[in-house]
Amino acid sequence: MISDPDESAVTDEARTPRQERRAQTRAALLDAAERLWAERGIRGASLDEIAARAGLTKGAVYSNFASKSDLVLALLERYTQADPGLGALADLCGSERSPDERRTAAGRHYAERPSDDETRMRALLLVELWLFGMRDFSAGWRIADWYHARREELAADLAAGSSEMSPEDRASLAMAIEFGLALQHLLDPERVPAELYGSGVGLLMGSSAADAPSEP
Repeated sequence: MISDPDESAVTDEARTPRQERRAQTRAALLDAAERLWAERGIRGASLDEIAARAGLTKGAVYSNFASKSDLVLALLERYTQADPGLGALADLCGSERSPDERRTAAGRHYAERPSDDETRMRALLLVELWLFGMRDFSAGWRIADWYHARREELAADLAAGSSEMSPEDRASLAMAIEFGLALQHLLDPERVPAELYGSGVGLLMGSSAADAPSEP
């Protein structure tokens, strides 16, 4: 089963040797799943193969995750704690900066994102996670809840401003631009420049400079 959330929150210094081994096992399985699912798709890589890639047994998988769906959700939670290489959304948050300042920061972050193999791998994985949720009803609503929580976090930091659109709707559109543009840019970087992101979020933020792309 999935480990106790309290255990995963324990600091490295406070962990017992058993908790440390468990955390290392979980991390190894998540690393292996991340790579294999990006390479082959979630349905194209079995739990046996994930365990083998991590240098562990299938029993190690089930001692940490109840099912493939739980492993998927644990990987999503890991993404909550770290920028998956596609994200500039965090730069849109924070009421201490003006909409123009936040748009500029987000556009610069996005344009400077490296288009390397690691970034492409993360993009492939995000597509696979979405497809898995579309095809597996039992996991789909939980993945939808994960996306909903991310939208709520972003909306909480998006003031209403001069736009008639609600922060919740703008958060949904910002995420759509974030992921949709990333997929187009990684496939066709010359005809879909990353700098378009700054213009797109500028429109959502009600920026006076929305028609001008962000400088890299």
